Amino acid sequence: MTAIEVGRMCVKISGREAGKRCVIVDVIDKNFVLITGPQSVNKVKRRKANVNHIEPTPEKIEINRGASDEEIVEALKTAGKLEEMEKPVKFSLK
Repeated sequence: MTAIEVGRMCVKISGREAGKRCVIVDVIDKNFVLITGPQSVNKVKRRKANVNHIEPTPEKIEINRGASDEEIVEALKTAGKLEEMEKPVKFSLK
């Protein structure tokens, strides 16, 4: 399993959106990726994120590189993950 790839579902672990789920839309380089919530689903804006600030999950959806938020919402509905994306993740820092 490649951890950082287009379509991989992740959890933000730092910043103002910590604990929210997101999807990798594009891989910029070895340190940064483009992510989105999408904003209409869970208020995570499309933005560049450091790979150290996200935690990849085993789930992946089938999207094209640079997909629009509408295409991502449709892919989440097809995969049955839309309700899961709306709920924040509870985690504790040790």
